[in-house]
Amino acid sequence: MKHGVTILTDQPWAESRPLWAAVEDLGFHHAWTYDHLVWGGLPESPWFAALPTLTAASTVTTRIQLGTAVSAPNFRHPLPLYREAQALDDISGGRFILGVGTGGNLDAGILGQPELTVKERVDRFQEFTDLLLRLRTEDHVSADGRWFATREARTLPPVAHLPVVIAANGPRGVRYAARTAQSGDGWMTLGPAAETLEEWFTGLAGQQKIFEEGLALAGRRSDEVRRYLMLDAPTVRPGVPFSLSSVELYAEMAGRAQELGFTDVITHWPRVESPFQGDVRVLEKIAAQLL
Repeated sequence: MKHGVTILTDQPWAESRPLWAAVEDLGFHHAWTYDHLVWGGLPESPWFAALPTLTAASTVTTRIQLGTAVSAPNFRHPLPLYREAQALDDISGGRFILGVGTGGNLDAGILGQPELTVKERVDRFQEFTDLLLRLRTEDHVSADGRWFATREARTLPPVAHLPVVIAANGPRGVRYAARTAQSGDGWMTLGPAAETLEEWFTGLAGQQKIFEEGLALAGRRSDEVRRYLMLDAPTVRPGVPFSLSSVELYAEMAGRAQELGFTDVITHWPRVESPFQGDVRVLEKIAAQLL
């Protein structure tokens, strides 16, 4: 089991820099941030761009992987995103993970895009991801989709090794992640909406069953694709406590996740106020006792 920490980008680099370095110093395996124009959890807060922040984080770390959780088609096109991912992969020495997902619709609304149905948003995301994966392995890429197009897009230098982690929660998305993710890629989930911890874990077991079935249909071994569980999503799971409420709770959640087949769990750097309000000493104890 590998462990990661998400750091929000609501603070200037001078304040957040020590946090990224600390995640590595504490022994965690990866660190993440959200990729938005504005995050719905802190809509009135300052918000700094994800990829420049991760690039800066790569210069104050040497070991941990760094990822987006997640980049979405609400304000991104696959080709410019891929080019930025290439640069970050290069600057970090191959430590970047590109997490992608449908995302919330706040960013799209800010840009004046028309309101989409859930089905349309999922359709757009899958077209976005299909093109992104082509860009990872092909050159002179042309595409003419409903949502995204390219004309003879050059992709050199190739970064076929770049891990892409597909975020999905519903059955359709989980099946898509299972059949699409290649060896070395991953699936990420928040888990289902739930009012209690037990209800959440029951739903996670159902998600894992769907994912396993999808891998089997794709002819892929279970150990080829990593499975990332975001332990904290207060807007989705109001009855599930913050994983850093105590060392014991984190250990229980991580242990049960591993039993279900997850390979990685991700918490959040504790903040002095909601969301993710907590004590950094709990995170330090977790690192000392479990990593």
